[in-house]
Amino acid sequence: MRDAISAPDAEGHPRRTTRRFPLFTRDTARPEGGGRAASGAAPAPARQWPMLLVLSVVGIGLLLTAFDMFRFGMLVVGSALLAGAVLRWVLPGVGMLAVRSRFTDIVTYGVLGLAIVLLALMAQPKPWLEIPFLKDTLHFTLDNN
Repeated sequence: MRDAISAPDAEGHPRRTTRRFPLFTRDTARPEGGGRAASGAAPAPARQWPMLLVLSVVGIGLLLTAFDMFRFGMLVVGSALLAGAVLRWVLPGVGMLAVRSRFTDIVTYGVLGLAIVLLALMAQPKPWLEIPFLKDTLHFTLDNN
C-alpha cells in the first residue's frame, strides 16, 4: 500500500501526509460564523453589531453594579451573555463574537451567563432563589466536628 500523498509543496514535490500536527502553524482557520455581521460596505461598528450589543449590555450591567445595584447589574451581565449565546446560535455571521466553533461559543456563553444569573439570584441578603439542599451540603462539607 502506498503512503498518502498530499498537495505539492512550493517547489512542486508531493509531500507525505501524516496524522501528526505540524511543528509550525502556517495559518489559522476562522471560526465558523466569524464573518461580518453586515456587508463590507457598512462602517466598522455596523459590521460588528452583535459584539457591540453584548458589550454594551455588559457595560450597563457593570454600571448598575457600580451604583450599588449588585443584583440587578449581575442579572443584566448574565442576560447579556445568554443573549450572546442566542445570537451565536441564530445568526450565520456574528463577527468578533465568534471566537471558536459555534458549539464551543454557545456552551461557553450559555454556561457563564447561566452561572452569573443563578449566583445573582442566590446572593445574600434576602436571596430570590433558595436551593434547599445547598445549605445542608455546605454545612456537611465545612463542618469541623
